[in-house]
Amino acid sequence: MRTYAIGDIHGYLDKLESAHRLISRDRAEHDDTLSPVVHVGDMVDRGPDSRGVLDFLLAGLDRGEPWVILKGNHDRMFAGFLDDPDHHDAGLRADLNWIHPRLGGEQTLASYGVTGVGERFLSDLGAAARRAVPAAHRDFLAALPTSFARGEALFVHAGIRPGVPLARQTETDLVWIRSPFLEDPRDHGALVVHGHTPVDVATHYGNRLNIDTGAGYGNALSAIVLEGRDAFLLTPQGRVPLRHE
Repeated sequence: MRTYAIGDIHGYLDKLESAHRLISRDRAEHDDTLSPVVHVGDMVDRGPDSRGVLDFLLAGLDRGEPWVILKGNHDRMFAGFLDDPDHHDAGLRADLNWIHPRLGGEQTLASYGVTGVGERFLSDLGAAARRAVPAAHRDFLAALPTSFARGEALFVHAGIRPGVPLARQTETDLVWIRSPFLEDPRDHGALVVHGHTPVDVATHYGNRLNIDTGAGYGNALSAIVLEGRDAFLLTPQGRVPLRHE
């Protein structure tokens, strides 16, 4: 059973388009038009064109592309801000908010033509954002799923809380967790494919596969293909096996 997946995008439309070109080439080489492409969340923030990323993904879904788009913590923070500019996400440190420079909300707003972060009242900024962000984008963000199971893999944004059945996982854990998930060596029943915590290269740990390679920090956006629990990085030269560490 083949599944494609793309890591955290963070507003880089050019990198997303390149990742899809790699997938299209691999599809052609394997006569595959039906296997889904899972995007593991964090479509927005930090990069220059979050709006363009959402437009690209919505256009693909409208065409009937077999794409799955999962909710990341940055997507949830953006949606929360649009609902209430004073919103503070449950997974975020108390001393930060979505428009803090570390998080990249300012770049997302700028992609919609909303400027003046740091110079305007939050209420004014929120009102401007609600006018600028299309209803289709708001509805899309609100409806994003937090997990996708297929074959031997479970796709989520951040990870899972070890030992807790999927039906009892909290959304906050699925989009925010790091510890204790990253340190847990146990088999989770499925290979957990996730992003959220940047690594230098997509890495297979046996019980989980991390595909966030730091696109939001100027690094590569990785596209992989999974067959059972075997994973391959897609490159311009073809598939590169991702061996278990």
